[in-house]
Amino acid sequence: MKPVICAAIAAALLSGPALAADAVHPALIDKADIAGAIFKRPNTVTHERNGNMIQDTVTLMTADKKYETGMYKSGPSHFERKGDKTYGVDEFMYFIDGSVTLTSLDGSAMTVHAGEAVTIPHDWQGTWDTKGYTKFYAIYAPKGNVDQ
Repeated sequence: MKPVICAAIAAALLSGPALAADAVHPALIDKADIAGAIFKRPNTVTHERNGNMIQDTVTLMTADKKYETGMYKSGPSHFERKGDKTYGVDEFMYFIDGSVTLTSLDGSAMTVHAGEAVTIPHDWQGTWDTKGYTKFYAIYAPKGNVDQ
């Protein structure tokens, strides 16, 4: 064998098995989580906005903070994105409970119900109205950090 190949094999054998702390695991959301248990995880962020309780459990955040997945629960809310304010992120949402009505700037409206999905592009503008919902989400922030 060539010396380089022998050295590579020896290094692999001597390095031993990977440490458990180095292991990367998939992020499971099981049936109990979907039923609401996910919001009892220690990393769940719960806060109030305009009298509305919001719960958000992140299941994945990339190192560059441009991509995030998780589960989100909100009570009634209304917000607008118009003028120089756009939605800001590309977001895929699958609704588990409740619904949301999205009205674009041209007046066209769609209501997304539980069991349905929608994707909103980062440059979308319009209004968001809901009586409450729970959703899975995947967010990509092409222009920056999903936390912003």
